Amino acid sequence: VYYRFRPIQETVVAKTHMPYALNPRRMARIRELFVDAHFVVTAVPSYLPEEAAKPFRTFQELPVESRYRFMLDEAQFTIMTFIKGPVCRGQVAVDVIQDHFWMLFAHPELNEVNGKVFASILKNLRLPNEADTFLTPLSSWVQYSEAQAHYLKAKSDYLNRNLTGRNAPTLDRIWAGDGNNPNAALTVFRHFDSATVVKGLVGEHPQSILIVGYPVLERIYYLLVAGFDVFGNIAHGIHSRLYMDFLRMEAELNALSLLPKASRDAVRDHWYRGASPEVKAYLNGSKAHFVQETGIHYQTQQPYEELLGLLRARLAPVLNRQFDLERSGLSAFALDHLRRLSQLRGGGLHLLPEMTIMTLHEAKGKSHFFTLLRNSGHSNVAELFNEADRRLPDEDTLTVVNGFIGAYPNAFYDLTTDQLPAFLTAVTELRTTADYARLMDRYGIHRTNPKLWAQSDAIHAAYKRAAPIEAGLLDLNRYENR
Repeated sequence: VYYRFRPIQETVVAKTHMPYALNPRRMARIRELFVDAHFVVTAVPSYLPEEAAKPFRTFQELPVESRYRFMLDEAQFTIMTFIKGPVCRGQVAVDVIQDHFWMLFAHPELNEVNGKVFASILKNLRLPNEADTFLTPLSSWVQYSEAQAHYLKAKSDYLNRNLTGRNAPTLDRIWAGDGNNPNAALTVFRHFDSATVVKGLVGEHPQSILIVGYPVLERIYYLLVAGFDVFGNIAHGIHSRLYMDFLRMEAELNALSLLPKASRDAVRDHWYRGASPEVKAYLNGSKAHFVQETGIHYQTQQPYEELLGLLRARLAPVLNRQFDLERSGLSAFALDHLRRLSQLRGGGLHLLPEMTIMTLHEAKGKSHFFTLLRNSGHSNVAELFNEADRRLPDEDTLTVVNGFIGAYPNAFYDLTTDQLPAFLTAVTELRTTADYARLMDRYGIHRTNPKLWAQSDAIHAAYKRAAPIEAGLLDLNRYENR
C-alpha cells in the first residue's frame, strides 16, 4: 500500500474496506509508516511499462524504511504472495529454491546500502516485464546478470568501506522481530511442484540460508507478484524465473558474509556444484563482493553449523514453536524415535513421498498428527530444466514436524506408538520400490482403501483444531497409490 498523494492519503485509509484495514493495530501501522512519515511526493509516477519494471524509481520518494517495514511486519504473507501465487505453479517455477531453507531479514536500521546507492543504482535496475519477448533465456540471463553485477559492485564497494574492523557484520545485522514479531524467522519447504512458508526455524539442518534485505525483498515482490502477468507469454515467465536466481544468490551472499572469510567459498561452492559455465562465471566474479572478515567469533571448526545455532539463539524470543515435536505431548519413548526418524539421510529416503501425514495412536486412545517432509538433495538449483540430472538422493533428508505443513499430501500413514521402532527400521532399510510397497501395505492407507475418507475427515478435523485460522481443505489430487 504505497500512497502517492499526501492530500488523499487520509481519505484512502479511511474509506478502504479491505480486511487488513479493519484491524486497528494494522491501520495505526499504515498511518505511522505512510501518513505520518515525513516525505514529499513531487510527481505522479508513470505507468509506462519501462518504468513499471523499476519500482525503485517509481516509488523513490517514499521512505525506504517505511516500505521495508511494511513488508517485514507480515513477512510470511509477503513471501507467500508468490510462493502460493500463480508464478510458483509447477516444477520448473519452484526449482529455483532448495527443498528446505531458512529465510531471515536484514535489520531495517542497519540497511546494507545507503540512500545514495539506492538513488544512483537501484532506480535504474530493471526487472523483467512482459515486453521482454525478444530475449532468449540465455541472452536474458546474460543481460540481467550484467546489470545485477553492476549493482552488486556498487553495493560491495559500500560494504567493504563501511563493514570493517569494529563495524564488521555480526548477528546484530539480523532483524530479531523487534522482540515480538515471529515473522522474523521463516522456513520454506519445497514439495517438488509446490512450496510452503511457515514461521519459525524448522528442521535441524537447512540446505541453505537466505538473509533478505530491503533491495531483495522489494524486487522479489515486484518481480513475482506486482509485476508478474498471470496471462503473460512463456518468455515473460521464463525471464521472471531466471531473474529470481540473482535475488536468491544475493540473499545467500548476505548470509555468507556472517561466516569466517576462509570458509565462505567452500559453502557457496557446495551450493552450486555442477552449475553451468555462466553461473560459475557469475559466482567467481562475486568472490570479491565482500572481502572483510566477519565480526562473529566462532568457537568450532564447523562455522556453518555453529551459525545455525547462533541464529536460533538470537531469534529464540520470537520463534514459532508450534511444529516442535515436544509440543505433541508424546512420551519420551515416542519422541526419541521421531527424532531419530528426522535425522535420517540418504539411503532410500528418495522413495518416500514429498509430503506425508502420519497419525500416531497412543495406547490410551489419543491420536497425534505429524507431517513427514522429504527434502530432496540437489547439486544446485541454478538451472532451469533437467532437474533429475541434478538430483543427489544420498543427500535427501527427512523433516518430521508436529502438526501440518503443506497442502498436497501424497500419503497417509496410520500406526501406534508401539509400532514406531519397526516403522523406523522399515524406513531406514528402504532400498527398492518393493520395500516401499511393503511399508505402505503395513502402515499406509492406499488411495483405493475404503478407510481413506474416514482418515481424511479425522485429519481435517485435527487440522482445524490445531490451526483454526490457517486450516483449509487438503488437496488429495496428488495422493499416491503405490
